[in-house]
Amino acid sequence: MTRLVLDTLVKYFALVAVWFLAGCLEHSNANLRKSGIVYCSEGSPSTFNPQLDTSGTTVDASSHQLYDRLLEFDPQTSKIVPGLASSWKVSRDGLIYTFQLRKQVSFHTTPYHEPSRFFNANDVMFSINRWRDKNHPFHNISDAEYPYFFSLGLDSLIKDVVRINGYRVEIHLSKPDSSFLANLATDFAIILSEEYAENLLAQNTPQRLDEEPIGTGPFKFVKYQKDRHIRYARHEGYWQEKDVVQQLVYDITPSSSLRLAKLMTGECDVISLPAHSELDIIRERNNLVLDEKPGLNVGYWAFNTSKAPFDNPEVRRALAMAIDKTTILEAVYFGSAIKATGLIPPSSWAYQADLRDASYNPLMARELLEKNNIGSDFEMDIWAMPVERTYNPNALMMAELIQGYLEQVGITVNIVSFEWSNFRRRLQGGAHDSVLIGWSADNGDPDNFYRPLLSCAAIESGTNRAKWCNPLYDEVINEALTYDDVETRAALYQTANAIVADQMPLVPIAHAYRYQAFRNDVTNLDINPFGGIRFGGVKKLQ
Repeated sequence: MTRLVLDTLVKYFALVAVWFLAGCLEHSNANLRKSGIVYCSEGSPSTFNPQLDTSGTTVDASSHQLYDRLLEFDPQTSKIVPGLASSWKVSRDGLIYTFQLRKQVSFHTTPYHEPSRFFNANDVMFSINRWRDKNHPFHNISDAEYPYFFSLGLDSLIKDVVRINGYRVEIHLSKPDSSFLANLATDFAIILSEEYAENLLAQNTPQRLDEEPIGTGPFKFVKYQKDRHIRYARHEGYWQEKDVVQQLVYDITPSSSLRLAKLMTGECDVISLPAHSELDIIRERNNLVLDEKPGLNVGYWAFNTSKAPFDNPEVRRALAMAIDKTTILEAVYFGSAIKATGLIPPSSWAYQADLRDASYNPLMARELLEKNNIGSDFEMDIWAMPVERTYNPNALMMAELIQGYLEQVGITVNIVSFEWSNFRRRLQGGAHDSVLIGWSADNGDPDNFYRPLLSCAAIESGTNRAKWCNPLYDEVINEALTYDDVETRAALYQTANAIVADQMPLVPIAHAYRYQAFRNDVTNLDINPFGGIRFGGVKKLQ
């Protein structure tokens, strides 16, 4: 079957499915759309505090809707701009960061909390100390693990958070780190309400801090029904964006075809993660918009290097050489991604164009396997994500393709999957042989790939899915943070790339484009290059 015929059939069946679903839908969101935005999301968040989870679903539902950060990224320029901190300065030795805070910034007023004061330095200290200080009264609440911060070693990097006065804070570091400001602008570095937390602690219900959120963001939390919907209302006292829609509703719709059907019938204004087989359908409709940008992400196949025989670099290289990444890209991404040779995509200043790749060579793969006593009786698992992600829109299909390739070199593959929260919990426990997963950058600094994905510290935090610890690699990427000039840092990252290419703890597969689909009466909706969707400035044409 030719690629043209295959594409035509995929498009035809996708269109039939969409129209069938559209005919079955009720217009329950029609009235709500007049006064707000309805977003068809792909799943339920695990929490309403993005400090606790690196999942894109959680970030989308919380970070930019409910909260603000000291610093922000401008989605147009990717530059760091003021947030709750109106200005900042850095000491000459790079060890003290001083932040001047905004005044008269209001926290949300809800039926479960009525603030008695504005945001101030105490909230900054509380929000940072919660995750960095193991003795903090909220550190262990909600079984918190703070994966993003711990994968980067930010808990040990920050020596102290000092209140100078009510609207000035100093953060003291143990060593210079050129990525520090960027990390303060990520989706996870949100500011919580110390007053709300203290009230909950007095009521002996501290876990509500993460379940019934209070922030300073453009929307306040109203109601959540798992696997059904999340309701938000406009934060009337929002300091930044005065023209916020009255309501925001997340219509939780796991099926991609059903999300598209709801978009077409007007039940939803915006949808998450349109399937690649549906993109042409969206493009062909005059009342829909498909926005597209290169993605700062990587989809990869990681080996659990804490298990034999995956602790052997030659075995890992053999497995990498057994698969044809070009064919996998065509079948899974439908031309919406480029082949990855390393962790960093071409849109990053640290991208290395001449990085060598493990080329498709099943004959050599079989020879390497035989050399390492891996015979035809060998079986292994490939864990496939049960959810769609930009970096891997169909992990199950990818697993099936890899299964076929490995069968050709004498390896039997069992494909494993679970419900998403269970999948992630088991994955962190190290039960997998290998896993198809990926990473989307939270800021534009290349360190945001190198440390979370493969550093020794990221094993404990759970973002290092390969469970690979290489002291030389850690030394190189940590040294890169001591320099400000990109030329020196890029040279060090090339050294790190060479170590990864030699040891092969994971196989980079794709850097995917990011897509956002919405109705043409929605304005000011930008693709956030660094993660979560933002509805604070989104408007509706009347």
